[in-house]
Amino acid sequence: MESGMQGFYKDKNVFITGATGFVGKVIIEKLLRSTDVKRIYILIRGKRGRNIRERVLAWEKEALFKGLLQSKPKAFECLMPIVGDCLEPDLGISDTDRSLLSAEVQIVIHGAATVRFNEPLHVALAINTRATRLMVQLAKQMLQLEAFVHVSTAFSNCVIHHIEEKFYPEHLTCNSEKVLEMCDQLSEELTNNMTPALLGSYPNTYTYTKALAEDVILREGSDLPISIFRPAVIGASHKEPVAGWIDNLYGPIGLIYGVAHGVLRIASINKDASACLVPVDYCANVALATAWQTSKSRNRREKAAVPAVYTLAPAAQNPLTYRDFLKYCHSCRDQFPLTTMIWYPFLNCVTTPWLYQLAAFFYHTLPGYVFDLALRLTRRKPRLAEVYRKIHHNMDMLKPFTHRTWQFDTKNTDRMRELMSAEERRVYYFDMGALEWKDYFENALLGMRQYLGKEANTPESIEQAQRLLKRLKMLHHSLQVTVFCVAGFLLWWLLKPFFFSI
Repeated sequence: MESGMQGFYKDKNVFITGATGFVGKVIIEKLLRSTDVKRIYILIRGKRGRNIRERVLAWEKEALFKGLLQSKPKAFECLMPIVGDCLEPDLGISDTDRSLLSAEVQIVIHGAATVRFNEPLHVALAINTRATRLMVQLAKQMLQLEAFVHVSTAFSNCVIHHIEEKFYPEHLTCNSEKVLEMCDQLSEELTNNMTPALLGSYPNTYTYTKALAEDVILREGSDLPISIFRPAVIGASHKEPVAGWIDNLYGPIGLIYGVAHGVLRIASINKDASACLVPVDYCANVALATAWQTSKSRNRREKAAVPAVYTLAPAAQNPLTYRDFLKYCHSCRDQFPLTTMIWYPFLNCVTTPWLYQLAAFFYHTLPGYVFDLALRLTRRKPRLAEVYRKIHHNMDMLKPFTHRTWQFDTKNTDRMRELMSAEERRVYYFDMGALEWKDYFENALLGMRQYLGKEANTPESIEQAQRLLKRLKMLHHSLQVTVFCVAGFLLWWLLKPFFFSI
């Protein structure tokens, strides 16, 4: 019988929620490419006019799966969609599918979540917390269950500075059982009105409901072979299956995307704070390794033992600050800019609230109205002022994370990597201490250009963008000189009477 991770997944049935999300798709690709898994059940919401099987087959067009389908053309035959919705009672899973999952599944990776910071509390509770409880209840019916991995976040306990790989129920205003029971009895409006009182020190509904979900695991899942995986901010892939792959604007890559277009020019960021970024392919590898380690440990665990926690974050010996982050991004600005820039890309960072508001007016709001006026005069729809309103709103939500630094304990994750063989560490790579940040950002920004900007990374496209960059740079510096001259003249004009009176 085969041992090790690949042997563990051989002929196994895996159930994944959040399968259509950023991390979920990378986990599925890795399973199909690197293991002999028997079947992958994936929870997918039904959509009108579109068969769920068709939604899965649409992945064939994505760059993420291109290499997989070239080497294993029939790989998607292992995928079995299950109609469901984390907002629905009993997850919206039919009795037939529930019986199938209970009889067949050995491994569960629960990654479904809403990651919106401003999600109404009743929605965030339903998806992030109640759905976790329902998944735990479903797992208890699974006759062959060997491992259950709950994908949380490294910021589920962001109310403290030093976060160890353990549970922190003491920071919750009420435990998960009381909160869910209370919300079942209240209307959505009343639940949302209680947000400030329930959140306490948590900065948003996302981190709060993820903390509650961990409390669910602690209270109701301890008799299962279960563990928690806490990734930090998830960014573009490092190497697998393609370097720089990304499909969303969340996190620091979204920030740089705005800068690369010449739209975002001022941000409320402490440059000395930690950026806490981890590649998505590392996250997929840790999730799979966590399931393997959970299964290995289940026979040694005492009944109702506290579940293990595994954190993935930048290593203490290889940190990443926002200063480093911006330096690496600026170093790539001239190499592969975007052809859709509206201004020369640059970013100024401030931490003083009043100074940020003042700078945002001159760098964003005022130019936004000028740009929209030009659009109106050419009979086109104005849009930049509204874009800046959204940017400023998002920046306010991000402030708690762009001004502070956390210390994340990763001892369990490091120990798990040490338990893997040399070959397993190569195949399921996630060594944050050895990550070359400069190389990572070169790949990430090329990926941003290709997968988010939809621009081909061809010499012709890059040369076209570089020509545009040179023109915008000249305009930018010309405007700077003009502004300084006008400001100097106004200052002289205001002070002239004073000097002449003397």
